[in-house]
Amino acid sequence: MKIICLEEHVSTPALAQAWTARSRAFGGEHLLDKLADLSERRLADMDDAGVDVQVLSLTGPGLEALPADEAVRLAHDANDRIAAAIARHPERLQGFVSLPTPDPAAAAAELRRGVEDMGFRGGFMFGRVGDRNVDHPAFDELWETAVALRSPIYLHPAEPPHSVKQAYYAGLGTDEADFMFAGGGIGWHYETGVQLLRLIYGRVFDRYPDLQIIVGHWGEVVLFYAERLALLDRSMRPPLDRSVMDYLRENVHYTPSGMFSPRYLKWTIDLVGIDRIMFSTDYPYIPTVGGAARAFLEDPHLGEEDRHKIAHGNWERLTSRVAGRAAAGSGSP
Repeated sequence: MKIICLEEHVSTPALAQAWTARSRAFGGEHLLDKLADLSERRLADMDDAGVDVQVLSLTGPGLEALPADEAVRLAHDANDRIAAAIARHPERLQGFVSLPTPDPAAAAAELRRGVEDMGFRGGFMFGRVGDRNVDHPAFDELWETAVALRSPIYLHPAEPPHSVKQAYYAGLGTDEADFMFAGGGIGWHYETGVQLLRLIYGRVFDRYPDLQIIVGHWGEVVLFYAERLALLDRSMRPPLDRSVMDYLRENVHYTPSGMFSPRYLKWTIDLVGIDRIMFSTDYPYIPTVGGAARAFLEDPHLGEEDRHKIAHGNWERLTSRVAGRAAAGSGSP
């Protein structure tokens, strides 16, 4: 059973330097080394986890909170580096285009370059950008380009705005606790879920009904309140083109991001169906030693056909529309 994982992170020297200069870091030296490695160490970790292919993407903090010109430069550098790694290991690595969303027009252009010239399979962005939510009209060119290229966009968590962090997540007693509360504990996921809902209620999917978005962490909380969210449907004037559940079943795909929970898997299947679920391990942040990734997919409650859909089939089907461009792309800068 081939396993393709979609939320598998990398860093670049330039990105690490940019955030270190702003007194931000990604973690300890061990994580930095793993994020930077695009060859033998990464492949060995993939083998140990039971993963055949990683679809590479930038780690957070990404480009969303940087000045526009710097974000464009770092995106270009990251995409060139990822493309070179794919060229070295084409059977083991694929890539998402890192999108410099502080400059929406440049993000659209970079998506086109990444898909058409470099063979990438989709775009990758980090939620809210400065004071702009993802339904802001400035991003319409990006969504239009994604639809034209038939390219999915992975919407990854980003930090809540500073004012939100101070109002809701500060004061737990330690900086580490405050950071985790606003981040991977829950804050990132509320923030990303809100951005996903803004794509729906901001009518982005009404303007671009063929747009396909991928989110991790089993839907960033949204799926667990989907029935309650239907209350909002009734308040929209004019009404949306479809119900919230229709958008969640027709425009969004879901991955676990290393949350290997049979309970969440079952819930997601019940709500959106097996064809909307793909796989990810959130490398290198979630331990996957000893074949942990493969073991989750071998859950006895999954039938053989469904297991293969999650492991690789749904991703290959979704990106078959861009596979021609990916094959034509050079895989190198």
